[in-house]
Amino acid sequence: MPGQNAIEAPPAIRSRLRKLGLERREDLILHLPLRYDDETRVIGVAQARPGVPVQIEAQVLAVSLRLAPRRQLVVRVGDASGGVLELRFLSFYASQQRALEAACSEGHRLRIFGEIRPGLQGAEMVHPRYRVLTGDEPLPRSLTPVYPTTAGLSQGVLRKLIAQELGEADLGELLDADWCSAHAFPTLGTALMLLHAPPPEVPEAALQSRSHPAWRRIKFDELLAQQLSLRHVYLARRRHGAPRLHVAGRLTRTLEASLPFALTRAQRRVAAEIAADLDQSSPMQRLLQGDVGCGKTIVAALAACQAIEAGYQAAFMAPTEILAEQHFLKFSAWLEPLGIEMVWLAGSLGRKLRRAKQQQAATTAQLIVGTHALIQENVDFARLGLVIVDEQHRFGVRQRLDLQRKGANPHQLMMSATPIPRTLAMSYYADLDISLIDELPPGRSPVRTRLFSDARRDEVIAGVRAVVAAGRQVYWVCPLIEESAKLDLQAAFDTHAALSAELAGLRIGLVHGRLRGEQKAAVMAAFVAGEIDVLVATTVIEVGVDVANASLMVIEHAERFGLAQLHQLRGRVGRGVHDSLCVLLYQSPLSATARARLKIIFEYTDGFEIARQDLHLRGPGEFVGSRQSGVPLLRYADLESDADLVELAQAMAAQLLRSAPERATRHLQRWLGNREELLKA
Repeated sequence: MPGQNAIEAPPAIRSRLRKLGLERREDLILHLPLRYDDETRVIGVAQARPGVPVQIEAQVLAVSLRLAPRRQLVVRVGDASGGVLELRFLSFYASQQRALEAACSEGHRLRIFGEIRPGLQGAEMVHPRYRVLTGDEPLPRSLTPVYPTTAGLSQGVLRKLIAQELGEADLGELLDADWCSAHAFPTLGTALMLLHAPPPEVPEAALQSRSHPAWRRIKFDELLAQQLSLRHVYLARRRHGAPRLHVAGRLTRTLEASLPFALTRAQRRVAAEIAADLDQSSPMQRLLQGDVGCGKTIVAALAACQAIEAGYQAAFMAPTEILAEQHFLKFSAWLEPLGIEMVWLAGSLGRKLRRAKQQQAATTAQLIVGTHALIQENVDFARLGLVIVDEQHRFGVRQRLDLQRKGANPHQLMMSATPIPRTLAMSYYADLDISLIDELPPGRSPVRTRLFSDARRDEVIAGVRAVVAAGRQVYWVCPLIEESAKLDLQAAFDTHAALSAELAGLRIGLVHGRLRGEQKAAVMAAFVAGEIDVLVATTVIEVGVDVANASLMVIEHAERFGLAQLHQLRGRVGRGVHDSLCVLLYQSPLSATARARLKIIFEYTDGFEIARQDLHLRGPGEFVGSRQSGVPLLRYADLESDADLVELAQAMAAQLLRSAPERATRHLQRWLGNREELLKA
């Protein structure tokens, strides 16, 4: 038996409703139309325009069954305007044919809704919606809603269920009336009634574009529910205890004094924010973001020093072995002179060596750096106080949770060089504190970007020779390791062979994800040492690799890469004082999306603007990925066009939680019900 708040319907209907996420009576009310049909008026067949949905009333003139070119039911109708129309049904029941034949013989009219189009026998409608009229039937007084649905669930059933619920629901207002008026918001009840059954005088464009005040109220309420959910998560986390990493700061000052460069103002500000969090007895949940090359790694090292000075361990997890190893080498250069004991853990280590490293992590190691090998069951930590996750968007929620559970609720610092647009951060990342490094270190040279068709490959090869002749080095990136029959892409192996022939006399290296860890390390070490002129690589060098002498990046089949990847790869050059260039080699013809991506990466160098454009192209669902499992994706609000509502919802969420928590709870229950999940990572 359904619960008190469950939708009252036969089991088969409830099963189909569940596929749409509709289980509670409130879910029906908040299931809003995709579009509307105007069945409030009738026009003559002669006046109807082709391709536009219209409603007509016409007499049945003839009903016939045609067998060629396929079996179909054809109904000829006409009205007082003098227009004649054929209705064609390619799928029909015998009872339907009999009913239409009876309407013809008895002189009944049909009320028909559909699009008229030219046919072989004149104007026609294919599978229109119709009803036999046996008398005078009044026209509807509102537009007919068309809802998102699923197989086996008709619009008629949905409309009936929703209309019934609207008539019985308690749509009590939870927001202050004066506040709603000041922001031109109707009450929630008014908004829902209008959107489910709008009168014909409501501008259709405002309904379709969702710019009508009723739509804005719904979008605001949806954003408010999301904000409240995330703030609940944030506050729930703050209630958990964490080790307070209170120190005098000796290690961090020693590290900073030993650096061959000065920290930027942004790095100092962000480091201070993190240090203050670590000095609290509630767990830090902070996202550190900044553009490529802004210096996030040294900020992470400073945070690790604070944890180590407080007598705790720090763990640093990166998504790929080559990136983790780059970080390990960088941390080693900074921290080992300070007497900090470090451990490197990766899946490629031999069993005996890996066990020794695991034993070290469980006893004396102070900083443990590695890949997902850190979260394996047989890896334990002696006293884990800080978890740092690089390129956090590449890890799933469960992986980050597994690392967190290795300690007694350690502090978490998540880092990302894929900038998050402001509205996305405000909506999907509102459960985190966010630190932003918004300036690059001095001396970084800007990277120019140029687009080359694959037909101009010889020019690019000549450019590579010129760069190497000037004493610089080159990256040449390919999207695949070996030839794919499905995608006509140049493989890294073939490219390495071709470039070795075309650039005879130059030292050509190759690195990819299938090399063993020690092989990748050897190739990268040779490139860093200047023993390789051109490094052919897959996207394993996307992040973390820092070779100041590399000044040219060639990206093969650039049209196949996402914007974030292109921006990250471009950031591998321009890390020294030399003029740097990123060449995007593409293969024609380009799809519209690929053309748009290449245009964006060519025109913009600012990572946040690129991310904003990327959000516009892909939408938040793909952008957020597996970041969190409990945040409801938005059904109605749009982060770009409704940015003002995001800010308004964030402010209202804070106000409700502070002054009217019971209304906040009711709002959450209305929008999310039992589906509200507290985020766990």
